[in-house]
Amino acid sequence: MEPFCLISPGLKPFRSQKKKNLLNEDNTLMDLKDHQNCLLFFRPPLRGLSTSNSRNSPDSWFKSLFVRKVDPRKDAHSNLLTKNEESNLYKIQFHNVKPDCLDSYNKLCEEVLPIIHADKYYPCELVGTWNTWYGEQDQAVHLWRYRGGYPALTEVMNKLKQNQEFSAYRKERGKMLLSRRNQLLLEFSFWNEPVPREGPNIYELRSYQLRPGTMIEWGNYWARAIRYRQHNSEAVGGFFSQIGNLYMVHHLWAYKDLQSREDTRNAVWHEDGWEEVVYYTVPLIQHMDSRIMIPTKASPLQ
Repeated sequence: MEPFCLISPGLKPFRSQKKKNLLNEDNTLMDLKDHQNCLLFFRPPLRGLSTSNSRNSPDSWFKSLFVRKVDPRKDAHSNLLTKNEESNLYKIQFHNVKPDCLDSYNKLCEEVLPIIHADKYYPCELVGTWNTWYGEQDQAVHLWRYRGGYPALTEVMNKLKQNQEFSAYRKERGKMLLSRRNQLLLEFSFWNEPVPREGPNIYELRSYQLRPGTMIEWGNYWARAIRYRQHNSEAVGGFFSQIGNLYMVHHLWAYKDLQSREDTRNAVWHEDGWEEVVYYTVPLIQHMDSRIMIPTKASPLQ
């Protein structure tokens, strides 16, 4: 790997405490006798990506030093990355349903969830509800929005505790589930707010587990990258976790079908600058997965 003396996104730091030996370009050992207290940085391998003209230019690596647009020391990351003028909170639910109960589960949800969504007594909205088509099977995914943040969430929870019909729904639903989990999310400031759309569409939920401490860097890159993914109105919403699995990012996309998804994703590689976004964000990821989802009848996102 190639040593550097300046910090650039994607470079990994190594502080030498003792005498360190590194390989020269000809694979001979280089003795660093005079660098006991210096910081060395190494560029990660290219990971098989083709080389762009901009990356080969002499000053491309130097330009990458100026990507960081916010100082994470000035405020909490959540405040730096969200729409400060709004206080929307999102909850995403993952319900693993018994395989022979999925139809009954969907029917039950279609009877109850739209009622809560339409009732102004509850300061919440059903953004979308889906069944996983490819990915984790026999799974339902629900996305709720709480306008007003945590106070709105608390208000809805307290009111639903007094709702006997909802209590009966939860009891009946529990008989059909194998497991469930949820996360509380905030939306990235540079993504559009999810709004109802007509179908038919399929939806892809791409989830990224980031390395701790990299959320600001991810946000800075995607604030530029999102413009490459707006041509077919495929961008639905972008979120990051606050409670649940931390440093988790969810990107929600809509496509007409699987072929449309393939064509749209291939086309973005012809956009100047997209390759560098991928190059610098891939090292930030610990784990990622993708779900292809079909909206249920109750979903505002069709």
